[in-house]
Amino acid sequence: MAKEPEIMRDKDQMRTWSRSMRSKGKTLALVPTMGYLHQGHLSLIQEAQKHCQLTIVSIYINPGQFAPSEDLSTYPSDFQGDLEKLKKVGVDAVFCPKNLYDYAIDSKIPSGSYSDLGFDGTGERKVGSCDENGVEFGKDEKNPRGSSGDLGFEGGVKGKVVSCVEEKGDGRLGHETWVRVERLEKGLCGNSRPVFFRGVATIVAKLFNIVEPDVAVFGKKDYQQWRIIRRMVRDLDFGINVIGSEIVRDVDGLAMSSRNVHLLPEERDKALSINKALSKAKFSAQNGQISCKELRHSVVQAIFEAGGRVDYAEIVDQESLKPVEEIKSPVVFSVAAWFGKVRLIDNMEINV
Repeated sequence: MAKEPEIMRDKDQMRTWSRSMRSKGKTLALVPTMGYLHQGHLSLIQEAQKHCQLTIVSIYINPGQFAPSEDLSTYPSDFQGDLEKLKKVGVDAVFCPKNLYDYAIDSKIPSGSYSDLGFDGTGERKVGSCDENGVEFGKDEKNPRGSSGDLGFEGGVKGKVVSCVEEKGDGRLGHETWVRVERLEKGLCGNSRPVFFRGVATIVAKLFNIVEPDVAVFGKKDYQQWRIIRRMVRDLDFGINVIGSEIVRDVDGLAMSSRNVHLLPEERDKALSINKALSKAKFSAQNGQISCKELRHSVVQAIFEAGGRVDYAEIVDQESLKPVEEIKSPVVFSVAAWFGKVRLIDNMEINV
């Protein structure tokens, strides 16, 4: 029998509910999501239910982790469909706030006057004062757009890398505090998405402060994100156990992702090359091929021949995420690649 979860849109309401449950001796698990739920998300919920008495799922498309040039405006959503899935798996509460960056600090801008994603009152998902890549450029034209800025990334671009929350100059939304895990956010996805992990760490910290869970579950498909959240929790003394749940794949081997819906059928077939290439590399490593250069080359070549464009293919230490030259300890082989207009990520742990 399907269970009707409590649905909360207000952060004070969510916090009050959580504290009420904790006062009754209940333990709470949080599964943060951006919605458009699939079996991978449901597996996170099932994992959470093993560890706590009550499970909360948050649904919030976080503008703080998108640059204006990225796919915030096309990120899929199906709130009613999500609720039906959550009922079937017995979730206790759903937290679906409108805008966690709207503090209504300006009396001329009443609370709730922005769109659900925190943009201006036009109803469009845009920040007009940013350029198309989310970067205010200096005079150094030798550096690629979006390669650095005042987030501490290398590359020398002068100016500011911004997210879809921020607007140039006036600061109408009021948010100016960001959480950064400075070393782990570099490399891998951090190279091409300099806004991303600052936004992820910040929104997760906000959710932790609002929900106050005992346990939080994240998928290992977003491996760098999982490690960053674990490090943030350790460094800032959150009393939360952050659990990483294994990647869930479709029957054809493609890692489940909300973005898969945007793949054309032929693009999806080509994207299967990621898992195939990673599986082959893992097999090679387990059978004595420890040269990361050779393993990376094989994966890049396979994805290229399938018609994909590789963003990165890196073999890194599982804890530090530092690149390694030879596999002598547990590593993770992480890949990001474009098929058509869709950027997919995947990874495979290699324990030798």
